[in-house]
Amino acid sequence: MSTKDEILSRIRKNTGRRYEMPDLSLEAITYEDKVASFSEILKAMGGEAVVLEKGEDVNEVIRHAFPKAKRIGSTLPEITCATFNPDDVDDPRELNGTDLSVVRGSFGVVENGAVWLPRETRYKAVYFISDALVILLDRNQLVNNMNEAYQQLACMEYDYGVFMSGPSKTADIEQALVFGAHGPMRVVVILM
Repeated sequence: MSTKDEILSRIRKNTGRRYEMPDLSLEAITYEDKVASFSEILKAMGGEAVVLEKGEDVNEVIRHAFPKAKRIGSTLPEITCATFNPDDVDDPRELNGTDLSVVRGSFGVVENGAVWLPRETRYKAVYFISDALVILLDRNQLVNNMNEAYQQLACMEYDYGVFMSGPSKTADIEQALVFGAHGPMRVVVILM
């Protein structure tokens, strides 16, 4: 018996009362206007949502939102404002000093403003090391809640993924909120 099996066996042996799994078929929260609600909730999380209008160039929107960004990384072929491809570096530490990374999200979750980011780059550091992160997201790929999100994940194949909801943040005992403590200081989701 492996150590894991032994530990689980001991837990089962010493568990007094067992409880049935909760009924997950209960109706969860839904949103009438997913785009507006997602944008509002993402803003509350410290992020920004931009709805790309028909005919707008995503590169111009990115440049307008980040006029001072000089080192822009992206593996996406449509991102022509990128100055380098992060997959071309030999060591993820070379990504340090990136002003902006542009990635694609698979789907967004309205209830918490999160976007599922499966690893589609050589290094997952791309999602965390840059000062700012732009996530391109199909506005038709918004789900209402985490129940629907996990149903989506059950149908996907990925080796690594993360839900990101706004920029990284932390607060101390004095209730001072700091953005960008352990990830991007600014997150913008462009709904296409």
